[in-house]
Amino acid sequence: MGPEPIRLSNLDNTNVETGTSSNNEQTTSHSNAVETYEPRERMIITKNVVIIGIAFMIHFTAFHGTSNLQSSVNADKALGTTTLAVIYGSLILSNIFLPMTVIRWFGCRVTMALAFVVYMPYIAAQFHPRFETLIPAGLMVGFGGGPLWCSKCTYLSTVSEALTKVRGRFSLKDVNTVKLFGLFFIFYQMAQVWGNLISSSVLSFSSSDDSHTGVNISSIANISLAPFEEAQQDRVTELCGARFCPGVSAEVIPNLSPPDPAKIQLLTSIFLVCMVVAVLLMFFAVDSLSRYGVKKGEAGDGMSGFKLLMVTINLLRKRRQILLLPITMFIGLEEAFLAVDYTRSFVACGWGISNIGFAMICFGVANAIAAGVAGGLVEKIGRVSLALICALINLLLLGYMSLYTARENDYLMYCAFAAVWGICDGIWLVVVNAFYGILFPKDLIAAYSNFRLWESTGSVIGYVISSQLCTSTKLIILQIVLLVGCTGYGLIEYRVWKKQKSLEIMLSD
Repeated sequence: MGPEPIRLSNLDNTNVETGTSSNNEQTTSHSNAVETYEPRERMIITKNVVIIGIAFMIHFTAFHGTSNLQSSVNADKALGTTTLAVIYGSLILSNIFLPMTVIRWFGCRVTMALAFVVYMPYIAAQFHPRFETLIPAGLMVGFGGGPLWCSKCTYLSTVSEALTKVRGRFSLKDVNTVKLFGLFFIFYQMAQVWGNLISSSVLSFSSSDDSHTGVNISSIANISLAPFEEAQQDRVTELCGARFCPGVSAEVIPNLSPPDPAKIQLLTSIFLVCMVVAVLLMFFAVDSLSRYGVKKGEAGDGMSGFKLLMVTINLLRKRRQILLLPITMFIGLEEAFLAVDYTRSFVACGWGISNIGFAMICFGVANAIAAGVAGGLVEKIGRVSLALICALINLLLLGYMSLYTARENDYLMYCAFAAVWGICDGIWLVVVNAFYGILFPKDLIAAYSNFRLWESTGSVIGYVISSQLCTSTKLIILQIVLLVGCTGYGLIEYRVWKKQKSLEIMLSD
């Protein structure tokens, strides 16, 4: 796609391909004729990253907007939470076995576009949500997720290397990589905001119509709604928030009444259009990596799924990895709780299903800001201090939510809970991801494979217990896992600090 890049100097491709030149000649060619590009290529690289970011934002606007409603809209027989468990369960296998093979077949750009297509049946299944439609669609999402994210990372890493050649300063390679990933995530993080804004706007429009009709009828009949409102408030206090348990239905809490099916179908149609636009952007507006000399079969690091699995398992023999597992699983567990339990037991039960999106917008904005400033905070106060502050805030939040008495339409508190949750989640993601890179610099692929594996495992556990336990019990589980995770994290930090001290003493002697 797009015009060929104008190279300032090139390797002698003929000699390399035919192998007719000597080893010395090839070495000289490499050292003296490093491939660089015209300065305008920098704009083309930036354009590609921006378009990929926009495509992901549009695509996950639809996915997040749909997923955040699953536990409330498809609550019958825990259909929504079961589907989410299937998605993350299949994602575990997908992350290990599929990415490298699929990328070799299709290349990064086409892999991303095809993965977008694989997500579309999950959205379309919302027209007729049944086990026989949603479960297969959820499996497709999980199996498409691994190649999608791996191809995205591979594409950005490759173009960051090309950007280094444009600038002619190879010491900036790591800086360019961070900048391009940061540029991508500026767009991606906004998907949570737009998806929830669209869903809340569509569903609230329905609710406002219904409530307006109700007010007219009651005024005509001259009926006082005070006794009904008091009874509704009492039920919310008794059954919502931490006191919520599986089995509470719309007959008991009217706030849990599913939206008008016509509004769900309108919302699903909007989200399907979003996904189609994302696919078209990826297919026709993003340049292939062949522009930078990467062929389809050469994309990726060459590691097969089974080899990656073995390296990942071998890493579990290290004490550092074992100690990191609880905090890694906590991240998946708390994200599952937010997406399923918080949206249903707090927001939907106390405020209404149509308002879930508004609370999740607060989470998305706070999450993006926290992730963005976490790096600067680490520079200012240190990684350990930031993790300690985050752990204290997280424990206080979980404890307060356990004691909080739910109130009807207490929108300020429901949005505040989501915002503080977003801050904690953003910091944990940055701190733990960075710590994996620090601890396992020679095994990055296996380390991040373990991160994805155990984070997804935590998410699956969260979705499975969602339909089995009361919210108060799940909040206690979260606090216990967080304490265990922080203990393991603290032990590793102490060992790292002790090792550095010993090294400093040796060097000083």
